[in-house]
Amino acid sequence: MSDAYLALEDGRVIEARGRAPGRTRGELVFTTAYTGYEESLTDPSYEEQVLTFSYPLIGNYGVREDRFESDRVHPRAAIAHEFTEDVAEWLESENVPAIDHIDSRELVTSIREEGAMKCGLAVGDDVTPADARAELEQCKGMSEHVDIGKRVTTVEHTTYGDGGNVDVALIDCGAKMSIVESLVERDAAVHVLPYDTTPGELAGLDPELLFISNGPGDPANFEAAETLVGEYAGEIPIAGICLGQQVVARALGGTTEKMDFGHRGVNQPVRDLESGQVVMTTQNHGYTVGEPGDELHVKQVNVNDGTAEGLANEELDVITRQYHPEAHPGPHDSLGFFDKVLSMTDTSAHAVADD
Repeated sequence: MSDAYLALEDGRVIEARGRAPGRTRGELVFTTAYTGYEESLTDPSYEEQVLTFSYPLIGNYGVREDRFESDRVHPRAAIAHEFTEDVAEWLESENVPAIDHIDSRELVTSIREEGAMKCGLAVGDDVTPADARAELEQCKGMSEHVDIGKRVTTVEHTTYGDGGNVDVALIDCGAKMSIVESLVERDAAVHVLPYDTTPGELAGLDPELLFISNGPGDPANFEAAETLVGEYAGEIPIAGICLGQQVVARALGGTTEKMDFGHRGVNQPVRDLESGQVVMTTQNHGYTVGEPGDELHVKQVNVNDGTAEGLANEELDVITRQYHPEAHPGPHDSLGFFDKVLSMTDTSAHAVADD
């Protein structure tokens, strides 16, 4: 074990137990998930953030690669009341600083009351509070990470489910593999494309469906994906998840805004406005759609704060979700979303956003 210090934007410096060494900084956020820690830690949407787990023990069922959502850990650091040896060793092997023996309940309460905040960490032998403060001083706000998409996107065009019945162009703004798998399982050929793909490059693929993925940071920094939506709206069906919903909304005249502390966890209730049905969802986002604009209609809302969770335009064949229907290990209440998305590629069918 080693020394560890966490410097917060509100001026506090918290002492903790070091579990994986290193010095770093990022936006301090929390998740309420009590399972799925492997999925959370490999979710590209956590890029440039420091992830705090509100559940007190993280790692009680080990670490398995088949649960990973990407090929690496994305948060800059991880915090918990207690990490097991398995998780601590995994994070150290990934060169991701980790600390525990901290009052995570108090830390989560601070984030809820003050909002997501900048922080700096110093973990290792002989580190000092000054080292953590020095990291904090270098920390940028999330909207300042204008090239964040470049760090999480695919380098080249990659196809999954080659030979499927529907050609889907998935714009990788930081896509979770669960999204790809959910589409392939429904007999789609998924072409994963870089986040800065141009309309001309997409035209060469001639897809039947444009899908904007989840991803980290401010949707305003994903201008290329926004341009694609604007060019192809009304030409082919369009879908989006999480950041994808925000990008679609911006492209069609809507606005986005930063939330105080975001939605991150496996227990977010969402109500469908047409059916009245409430489903539990997994979410991970710090920005949200403010106004949907004239082209999109709000179909689902968050029960807790009323933010938009589902948007649609049946005439344009556009459907989006702010949450993750494909989330592993669950809940899986809303997996039917992918069936509705793919049904839009049948010219005789239109999407009805009630899942």
